[in-house]
Amino acid sequence: MLCRLSPSIPLRRVCAALLGLGALGMLGACSTASTTSPQPGTPVVISSPGAAPSLPVPPDPQHTRLEASDWHGLPGWSQDNALSAWSAFRSSCLALVRKSNWQRVCKSSETIDPLDSRAIQRFFETNFVPYAVVNDDGSTTGTITGYYEPILRGSRTRHGPYQVPLHRLPTGLSKAQLTQPRATLLGSGVLKGHELVWVDDPVEAAYLQIQGSGLIELDDGTVMRVGFAGTNERAFNSFSRWLLDRRQITPAQATMPGIRTWAKSHPQQVEQMLNVNPRYIYFRELPPEFADPQLGPIGALGVPLTAERSIAVDPSKIPLGAPVFLSTTRPYSSEPLQRLMVAQDTGSAIKGAVRADFFWGRGDTAGESAGRMKQNGQLWVLMPNAR
Repeated sequence: MLCRLSPSIPLRRVCAALLGLGALGMLGACSTASTTSPQPGTPVVISSPGAAPSLPVPPDPQHTRLEASDWHGLPGWSQDNALSAWSAFRSSCLALVRKSNWQRVCKSSETIDPLDSRAIQRFFETNFVPYAVVNDDGSTTGTITGYYEPILRGSRTRHGPYQVPLHRLPTGLSKAQLTQPRATLLGSGVLKGHELVWVDDPVEAAYLQIQGSGLIELDDGTVMRVGFAGTNERAFNSFSRWLLDRRQITPAQATMPGIRTWAKSHPQQVEQMLNVNPRYIYFRELPPEFADPQLGPIGALGVPLTAERSIAVDPSKIPLGAPVFLSTTRPYSSEPLQRLMVAQDTGSAIKGAVRADFFWGRGDTAGESAGRMKQNGQLWVLMPNAR
């Protein structure tokens, strides 16, 4: 899933104001940084000088309908082990502490034992009020999708299997040149000399284009994290739908493994398939601090995302940075998925009140879950009380 270098591009899988959909349209890093995992509950702070500007102040929602609830109204609340959500919330406080109504709870959170799940639960019950999020039509159910961070193999130089370029956002080109469809951009040579990195698989590069950021395991043993830098401003078109319409795959094969299998069996048609989607994403390399494989990608709030505890929301409906209790089901299942999440990201397709994108983590397993997830769900936003 998700760097707004242009105000017209509200994509999520990126560094947002800090640094400059699931898979296939909802079919839709060994670095010099430390690899020591942070202790649970410890907010991640990038301390290197000049690594990033100060965190932005999260905007207030503009049109939100909320209904006060109580903790007994949150299905599965008492069963949730919130240790990993606590770390995500503490990271959110790095930005939320700039807002007066969050300062008290963020300060109080510093005294909580990050390894005591019951103490964490009591903290939320004591300091917050849960509000059911309501859609404009009065309903309380909406769509919950998923996203992830891909991992690719690549090289800083073109050689051997590394023949597929990811491009920087070029300078010195006109808007007309930058906004051509994918096929024209790649066929015209206008992007020559703007290659950021070369990867070994065009289909994996397409997944990365959809998500907007990812990790590249380089042939020298290091890891590069790339983030969104811009787009050609073309609308996304699902090539999985193109395959289905031509009966190249069955609905059961409209998954990442299914698409990969088809591509390996039809190498001469891969480029035709990819060109069905005219949208093209430009990338930038993030500083080494952000390539640490123990960190998630940077979300719109400006802090690393936490696998299975961070969600993308519509910030005009839900406060960015706020804890949100989610009640939904697992992909292709009726098994409940009920847990405390934190609203730390946004997305161009995430519009509406009861609408969220669940960050599954990185790699193929996370990608499978993300690509399959399109569930009904409910949301409760937790807001500081007046005590």
